[in-house]
Amino acid sequence: MHRLTVALLSAVDAAIAVAVGIAVTLAPLTLLFVFTFGTGADWAALWPAAVTAWQFGNLVPLLVTLPAEYVAATGIDPVAASFTLSLAPLAFAGFTMIFAARSGVRASRAEGWATGVVSGTLVFGVLATLAGFTSQNLVADAELWQAILVPTLVFGLFSLAGAVVTEWREAGAGPVARVRDRVEAAPHGWGDAPGLVARGTAVVVVGLIGLGAVVTALAVLLRGGEVVALFQAGNVDALGAVVVTLAQLAYLPTLAVWGMAFAAGPGFAVGDGTAVSPSGTQTGVVPGIPILGAIPESTTPWLLLLALVPVALGALAGWIARSRLVATHGGGVPAPAASNDAGPVVLTGLLASAPVIEPDPDDRPASGEDSFAVRLAIAAAIAVASAAAAALLAVIASGSLGPGRLAHVGPEPGPVALAVGIEVLVGASILLLSPRGRSHAHASRGDAPSAHTPFEPHEEVRDAAPAPLVDENATLDLGPRRPGSGAPVD
Repeated sequence: MHRLTVALLSAVDAAIAVAVGIAVTLAPLTLLFVFTFGTGADWAALWPAAVTAWQFGNLVPLLVTLPAEYVAATGIDPVAASFTLSLAPLAFAGFTMIFAARSGVRASRAEGWATGVVSGTLVFGVLATLAGFTSQNLVADAELWQAILVPTLVFGLFSLAGAVVTEWREAGAGPVARVRDRVEAAPHGWGDAPGLVARGTAVVVVGLIGLGAVVTALAVLLRGGEVVALFQAGNVDALGAVVVTLAQLAYLPTLAVWGMAFAAGPGFAVGDGTAVSPSGTQTGVVPGIPILGAIPESTTPWLLLLALVPVALGALAGWIARSRLVATHGGGVPAPAASNDAGPVVLTGLLASAPVIEPDPDDRPASGEDSFAVRLAIAAAIAVASAAAAALLAVIASGSLGPGRLAHVGPEPGPVALAVGIEVLVGASILLLSPRGRSHAHASRGDAPSAHTPFEPHEEVRDAAPAPLVDENATLDLGPRRPGSGAPVD
């Protein structure tokens, strides 16, 4: 496809990503305004609010400053009237990441991945700049450079990741394909290591996110009464309940990461001096947000068994990697097929009195056996990459939710990364570093998995008398000789 076409399509993808992200917030805000005040939409107020919410959802921290009239009317401490809000609803960022990766994949398959990534990122940055200049408001404001740079980086990095992964997997030419070919040419399984690490890490990360989603869903189901009670305590009307529900739905990916941290062991916090983990829970006063009613008041040590799930995910990643290594580097000569004909029996009987010819080691498959060092490196790399991904998820799913003790909410990246890394390493090592079976060992050395080879006949056949139909003085031509095997066998 022509580069100009690829650039235009990528630019359209970036524009759609920005437009849809802002529209998802602007539409409910407009409906809320119209039904509340019964007048036309006030775009001078709605547009900055929608853009600010989109920026916040794309990991841009906001500085919230409550009006003096509101502080005086509610009796809020003036010290708490200004605070940073940085616990982002990850549904917005997740949409941007998925759309960016999809754009990069399309650009790669159109054979213009670099052009597509650059043009899409530039257009996204220009639109983020326009939105930043038109979204200034007095209540919740973002630093202009952060409002431009952070969402653009989110789009650009995931667009690049999607393009590079697709190039690595599918491209037949280009710089990424040349690097891939050089890497895959490495002997003894080292060439397969990067792809197996990436595949195993993807399995673990997707499994961890799914585990966190399941834990969150079970918590909401088991503590649904508390969630409903907090809804009722808010004294909101039907329209307000809809808006609150939509806002909480945007936070579901954030809560899924919290569930992942809980299952891994370290857990998360809902304020300074609090902890929610399988080993114990200490929450104190929880903010009156309905979805936070799903946080358990107490836990049981039996929930520590949830840590076996990351171990199982590591074992699954190790099994996938080991199966690939065995399939690629197993090699070996197939075992001779069983037959009822007299010919093979007669031939074996003649070979019984012949000198045993050992196979030449140089004639074994070139691929050879994958080394223990390769499997050790793959297991360690999967654990490290999974730990890094868990730490990144913990970073973007934590932050400030208000003033005072709510300044630190969410999981700590360090403990989560350490726990996930150890658990995944244990699981991956069980499958990758365990001793190989006898059949696998024979196959990797290039030997036949049969109990005996044509050069070492079975004892019963070796002791049997030669068939009378064969002349004992005949010379048997065994065909081409192996190098250095000597004269023909009589």
